[in-house]
Order: sequence, then C-alpha cells, then structure tokens
Amino acid sequence: MTGLVDRWGNPLKKQLLQREVSGPTLAGVRQPVTGYPGDGLTPVRLARILREADMGEPLSYFELAEQIEERDLHYAGVLATRKRSVSQVDITVEAASDGAEDVRRADLVRTWLKRDELSGELFDILDAVGKGLSFTEIVWDFSEGQYQPSSLEWRDARWFRPDRDGVTPLLRGGIDGHGQDEPLPAFKFIRHEVKAKSGLPVRSGIARLATWNWMFKAYTMRDWAVFTQTYGQPLRLGKFGPGASSEDKDTLFRAVANIAGDCAAIIPEGMSMDFVEAKNVGTGSDLYEKRADWLDRQMSKAVLGQTTTTDAVSGGHAVSQEHREVQEDIETADCKGLSGTLNRDLIRPWMDLEFGPPTGDVGYPRLVIARPKQEDLQLLSSSLAQLVPMGLRVKQAEIRDKFGLADPEDDDELLRPAQTQSAPEAPAMTALQARDDRPAKHPARQAAEAAAAGAEGAVAAMVDTIEAMMSKAADLGELREMLASGFPEVSTEQLGTALAQAMTVSHLAGRSDLLDESA
Repeated sequence: MTGLVDRWGNPLKKQLLQREVSGPTLAGVRQPVTGYPGDGLTPVRLARILREADMGEPLSYFELAEQIEERDLHYAGVLATRKRSVSQVDITVEAASDGAEDVRRADLVRTWLKRDELSGELFDILDAVGKGLSFTEIVWDFSEGQYQPSSLEWRDARWFRPDRDGVTPLLRGGIDGHGQDEPLPAFKFIRHEVKAKSGLPVRSGIARLATWNWMFKAYTMRDWAVFTQTYGQPLRLGKFGPGASSEDKDTLFRAVANIAGDCAAIIPEGMSMDFVEAKNVGTGSDLYEKRADWLDRQMSKAVLGQTTTTDAVSGGHAVSQEHREVQEDIETADCKGLSGTLNRDLIRPWMDLEFGPPTGDVGYPRLVIARPKQEDLQLLSSSLAQLVPMGLRVKQAEIRDKFGLADPEDDDELLRPAQTQSAPEAPAMTALQARDDRPAKHPARQAAEAAAAGAEGAVAAMVDTIEAMMSKAADLGELREMLASGFPEVSTEQLGTALAQAMTVSHLAGRSDLLDESA
C-alpha cells in the first residue's frame, strides 16, 4: 500500500486522504474573494491577461472566465445546457470479467453511484467545459474500515497553476495554504480537461475563445444603451424670447431637463418647447441588435457546435434535426471524456486503496457514461417475422430486453396469437411434402424428396448469409443496408431450379395419382 503512486508519480500519503487539503484560506493565497478583471476591459488589457496565462499565471484568466459566465446570459445558458446534458446521463458499470471478484468490485461501484449528490458533483467537474480544466477534491471515508469516496468537492481553478511544463498541476500555497506551491497529493484530485482546441490546457478551453467575443459584445451593449437613452425619447428643445432674463432661461432649462424623467414641467407664458424626433432611431437600434445577435450565434457555435437549438433560424424541422445531431456528437464526446477521467482519477485509485493493485485475472471496473441508442423496434419486429421462419435462431431473452419486457413466470397469463385458419400451402411445397403414404421407392415420392432437398439447400444458403450479416452489423440500420446490398449477390439459380423441379414434381405426382387410381 505504501508503494502506491499517482499518474504524476506522487507517492501516497494516507494521512491526507480523510481531510480537505485545497479549501479556501483567509490568511493564505487561496482567497475565496475573486477579482474582477472584466471591469473596464480593453483589448490591450485582455491581451495581457491571456499572455500571463500562457506564461504560467492563469489567475486573472480564470477570474475573467468566471465573470463572463456571470454577465453574459447567453453564454451562461448554452454552457449550462452542455454541462447539464452530460451530468444527467445514466452511468453504467462494466465488470472487468465475469469472475466473482470482478463482479463484486463492480457492484461496489454501482452502489456508490446511487448517491443523490452525484449529479451536482458531475456538473461541477464539467466546469472544465468553459475553463478548459477543473479540479475536484476527493474526500475519502475510512470509518468502516473500507475506503470509499464520501464526497467530491469542487475547487476553484484559481487555486491551482501549472508547473513550468505547462501541464503538471500545482496547489497554490501548498497544503497549508501559505507556503510554497506543491504537487497535488496522490489519489486526492479529479483533474478533468475539455479541449475546444489542441494545445496547453489553459489555452484549450471555450472561455479562451469566448473572451474576445464577450468584450466586443460588451462594447455593443454599452453603445446600444447610450443610443437608447439618447434617442429613445424625442429631443426637447426650449425657446425663449429676446427679452428673457437669466432667471427665465434657468427656468426653461430646468423644464427641458426634467421633462424626460418627470414627464411634467411648467414654463412662463410666452416660452415654447418643441419635441424633435430622430428619423433614424429604428435603423440605428436594429444595427446594435443584429450585431449582438450575431455575436450570440458565434458563441452558440463555439459551445454547442450549432445555433438552431438556441436561436430561431429559417430551415424548418430538417435543419433543426441535423443541428441536434451535431449537439449529440458533442455530448457523446463529453461523456467519453468524463468517463475516462473518472476511471483514471477515481475508480482506479479507489480499487487500489481498497484492494491493492490488481493481480492475476482481476481487473478494474469501468464506468461508462452514454445514452442508450434508440433502436427501431418496429423494423426489428418486421425483420424477425421474416427471418425466424427462414431458420434464423434468436434468443428470446435478448428480444425481451430490447423491448423492456420481463421474463414470464410459470403462473403468468401469456399473450398468444389469435386462432386463425391456416393458409393453404403453396402448390410446390404441397407436392414436395404430399403423399407420405407412398412406398419409399415410388418414383413420385423419390422425385419430391429430391426437389425438397434442393430447395432446402437454397434456403439454407440464404439463412447462412443473413446470420453472417447479423453478426457483423452494429445496428438495425446497418443490417438493412447489408441485406439490401447482399441479397443481389446471393445466387438464386439453385432455388429457381428447385422451384421448377417442384412444379414438375407436382405435375408428375398428379399424373401418377391418376395412373394409380386407374390401375
């Protein structure tokens, strides 16, 4: 146990497992109060913040990423949509093998996954979608003599920084919070990365791409507010006569100034006040709105890969469905990435702490976060109705699972097909199977048996081909394409010959019956 190390090569220190080592400190460098670098942000200042992050000091960058989420409603909405879509996907556990020990370890993980807090913890881990990486501290419970994660605590990315290599994470202030930066203790952290582009983690998050967009949108919103305040109401123009005194002028000015907020004023008789409306108010306002909407669409593309699910655009249902598939592709990638991170930083350390490194045939259980693929059950039913009578063997339990049906008990009342009159057999098959009472060496019976054997061989060839297709097809859609392209390649000459022989046998059998009856 003492020889265990994490993926960074840091040795295990068991005394740190049951305590929090990366929380905020009032007297240390991990302050709970964040800065606000987005206030009065300019292109020069933004470039400096990003350059500092590239050089190993991402503090201001992470603070700015937090501000963008708080101040841009559209960005916060699409980012939360992406995180929630993954945090609510069902998690399954695959045992390393069918062995009793592997199954027991998988059941242990399944029991732990039933915690109500897990969805919120996964949402916090997915903070990496915006910032590029996230840190979650594992607090272990050893009260019952067995190691088990008791909670997964989100930690602010500001409290970590990369080492000189730009990748290896360091804890600011160390364990005490006011010392030197230290490597992360072994088996204590889940470090998750979500890359919008290849490169160093601090340069790969969506927030890195969103900072410029947000700054330009902030300029647009500010100018729009000034424009609305200035031209949203008509210009008040007061007029005074040549003999107006200074007191009269002051009175008129107060009236003109107060009319906007108070909507009422008084002026001496003889003075006049005009309201002049700007002619280009609608055009100017549309310009700001179109620019803000365009920037929002670019943000949607960066986060969700498309715009239809967040913005009303022309194109109808077909375009919306296609864009939804793009979002599902991103969700699938996020699920796979989160599964890999949890297996690496949580499941494997847990199994090593509880049971030691696996030996022999014992392996690690594996988390799988994925939405089950929706199968076309109607197509499956119609395919089975055609293939099973041709000899295809299918397990009932597998079909019940696909339809979500339980195995019937002995005393259950079962559904049965309605009693219908059987259809008459085809003439060829009637001839092949008729007159079993004829002698074995009867010429008509021998001819019928030979034709039946030929037909059986032709059908068997088709069944073998279909079974091979089903074993290779990944889903029903692929099987349908394989059937459509494969059957033209199956030789029908043998079956055609057998059917021709069957018709001949039918004719000969009838003539034979007439001869037998006349004899």
